[in-house]
Amino acid sequence: MEDEPAENISGGDADAGRFTEFEPGDGTSRAEAVADRLGDIYWQKTYGGRDAFECLVRTILSQNTSDVASQPAHDALMERYDSEAHRASERSSGERNDPRDGQRDLAASLADAHQDELAETISSAGLYNQKSATLIRLAGRISEEYGGEDEFDEFVRTEDPGDVRDALLDMKGVGPKTADCVLLFAGGRSGVFPVDTHVHRIARRLGLADSAADHEAVREALEAEVPAEKCGFAHTAMIQFGREYCSARKQACLDGPEACPLYDLCDRVGVDELAEDVVDPADAADD
Repeated sequence: MEDEPAENISGGDADAGRFTEFEPGDGTSRAEAVADRLGDIYWQKTYGGRDAFECLVRTILSQNTSDVASQPAHDALMERYDSEAHRASERSSGERNDPRDGQRDLAASLADAHQDELAETISSAGLYNQKSATLIRLAGRISEEYGGEDEFDEFVRTEDPGDVRDALLDMKGVGPKTADCVLLFAGGRSGVFPVDTHVHRIARRLGLADSAADHEAVREALEAEVPAEKCGFAHTAMIQFGREYCSARKQACLDGPEACPLYDLCDRVGVDELAEDVVDPADAADD
């Protein structure tokens, strides 16, 4: 097994999360066999323990951009709008603390934020006008409906997962992947397999879902076949696999069977090894 990445792939503190007991599959599900193999080459750690509202903020910032772009935006937002982070920054710089700091939580601060200032703060994440409007709207709704970020966090952690997911999806700007990330990384819910662009591509390439399946169909296929306790680490490990072995632009299998650790478990949908040609799995279905 490789060492755990220096940075938490799901965002947040590198030491956050819990380790999942690794049990080899019984061979009845190829999807579980893939999860087991990913657990062998990467990690069996399910990241979690993050504050639900901050997790929501981070996931919104990460939409349609890379971690390299969204992480600085998250850090700048937290420093400017989160009272605890702002006070810590002042202490480290030797600046005088404002005694009024810390009286409101992050959701309340963002609900009252000026959109142009918030957009400037998160500009590195891209689509900053759209994302700033979404964050202000979500912060206002969470403050009004739940009373603040602590109450929202309690709701995410303790209520029925289906009810939490429905409530999140009812919020404009929150899609299935964002809702599932909040359930997994903040709620600590097992059996949740968020589907981002990497997971969507790889699950169809492997043949674990129909080649033309949309994100929701891929999620349903994976959650039906991967044991609940393995979904969390399989999600993050599959993202890492997509970055290292099976990106949209380069596929390790074109360098030979020995180059890809999942070669024997993969249908290689859309991959023509002889012609060294690769198309999206959905396009392969049209051939």
